[in-house]
Amino acid sequence: MSHDVHVPHVDVRIRPITDDDWGGIAELEAEVYGPLGLSEGRAVLESRARASPSTCFVLDCAGGPAGYLLTLPYPAFQSPDLAQPEEEPDLAAARPQEAASPTTAPPPSGNLHLHDLVVADGFRGRGLARRLLRHLTTAARAQTYERISLVAVAGSETFWAAQGYRAHREIPLPGSYGTDAVYMSAAVPEGRRG
Repeated sequence: MSHDVHVPHVDVRIRPITDDDWGGIAELEAEVYGPLGLSEGRAVLESRARASPSTCFVLDCAGGPAGYLLTLPYPAFQSPDLAQPEEEPDLAAARPQEAASPTTAPPPSGNLHLHDLVVADGFRGRGLARRLLRHLTTAARAQTYERISLVAVAGSETFWAAQGYRAHREIPLPGSYGTDAVYMSAAVPEGRRG
């Protein structure tokens, strides 16, 4: 007896985020992170994407965003405070001014911080999170980033470990992430050779 569930094929593509996507992205973020007390709100999310538009993507479905991924250059072993937008002066001082431009080289640390990855409830279990991660890895490699970091929240450490991320429990995190959050990172893998 087979226990496979047939999931109808839905055409979903990955593309850069546009202004029209933010309503759907904010709604998805609130659905996932609101019950955990980790929701940042639309303005803060937009500030993260403005820091690096070339490393932020949406899962585009005919009905609107089916998910999204926000990443930005950030010093290794540091993480954004969920309560602070990216325009805060202390963050600007921690990163070279030119790092905000999508056409320039990454900051000296070569670290790209994966701040948020969300797939809508009705689209989970289809490999879309891994597809977004592969897309991100390709973009990070093309922009010469060496590492990708993240903060695992709400018990997601196991998922990230399965994707090759290593926990750094010694790294202190802003209290806004909650008590079970863990800083993790992985080297950007080299591209496939022909």
